Amino acid sequence: MTKNLVILGSTGSIGTQALDVCDNINIRVLGLAALENIDKLEIQARKYKPSIVAVMNADQGKELKVRLKDTGIKVVWGIEGIIELVTMPGADTVLTSVVGIAGLIPTIKAIEAGKNIALANKETLVTAGKLVMEAAKRNNIDILPVDSEHMAIFQCLAGNSVENVEKLILTASGGPFRGFSKEQLNNVTVEQALNHPNWSMGKKITIDSATMMNKGFEIIEARWLFDMDLSRIEVVIHPQSIIHSMVVYKDGSIIAQLGASDMRIPIQLSLTWPERFGNNFGRIDFTKIGSLTFEKPDLKVFKCLDFAIQAANTGGSMPVVLNAANEVAVSLFLNGKIRFKAIMDLIESVLNNHRLHIDPSLDDIIEMDRLAREETMKIYEREFC
Repeated sequence: MTKNLVILGSTGSIGTQALDVCDNINIRVLGLAALENIDKLEIQARKYKPSIVAVMNADQGKELKVRLKDTGIKVVWGIEGIIELVTMPGADTVLTSVVGIAGLIPTIKAIEAGKNIALANKETLVTAGKLVMEAAKRNNIDILPVDSEHMAIFQCLAGNSVENVEKLILTASGGPFRGFSKEQLNNVTVEQALNHPNWSMGKKITIDSATMMNKGFEIIEARWLFDMDLSRIEVVIHPQSIIHSMVVYKDGSIIAQLGASDMRIPIQLSLTWPERFGNNFGRIDFTKIGSLTFEKPDLKVFKCLDFAIQAANTGGSMPVVLNAANEVAVSLFLNGKIRFKAIMDLIESVLNNHRLHIDPSLDDIIEMDRLAREETMKIYEREFC
């Protein structure tokens, strides 16, 4: 059970909901970090009175330091400040909910400092799953998933032997464009893509859900979190988002985890496991659900899911490049520079141009991420401008 928590990405969707959880079960907040929203971070700092707050941008960090001068709270900035935050004495758990590969280095540093990890940053395991899980084992720390799908599997595996598992089933809502054709995706607007039917999330992850890249990332995460061969991980479209994922055992038994579409539920469990605490979060009324339906994902239309599966099977540096190209492409789409379908086209071009590195080090991963971002922008400028 977490006693003293540091939150990376405290002003985002997961971070703010994690603070709701802390209020519910009286977890002490020792540190808070945000990318750039210092207005919200200041409000959080004054309420929770952490020992340290951090922001990535130096100028904003200096401004926040002035604002919080009367509080006695230490303000740090930049990657050095973030590392100081996640390795601070007294904290037992770091919840990583920053977006993108920006969460990788802080997560590894926190692991090396002996902090348990509540993991909401998909890209950490997508880009460096092998290195992260080896570090966790070496430092004897726990990585607890925050994603509803992986926390569902975690619960379904509890008390059972992994050797008895036939396969894992990750459920996916299908996003706002389930059933669309390739032609229909051409006309999708940013506003439509951000209108997820079931979940309230940050902009980047909402777009990833709409392209189904999010589910592809979850396959890679599950491979590392549960030490499961990729051939034993399956995705099923479940539009109602009531069953969050399932485990199929070799005797034919299936254990599923159900719950309301409320991220505070898996966040809380990631911080309290193996204990469970009451709350006033979402509940299911089975009399109002109606039916639960399931279907296969359309890999020809939602090519990002197929890209992720291929990258996962190829391994090495391919998931790093996949993630980098996706981050850039999604940003371009959100800023109105490309159409929705061009996200897939850009990623495909970058993947096709990549020369595979079989066993990248952490330094290799950082460098390949940089190069893949440059390549994505070159292709964009050449083909879309």
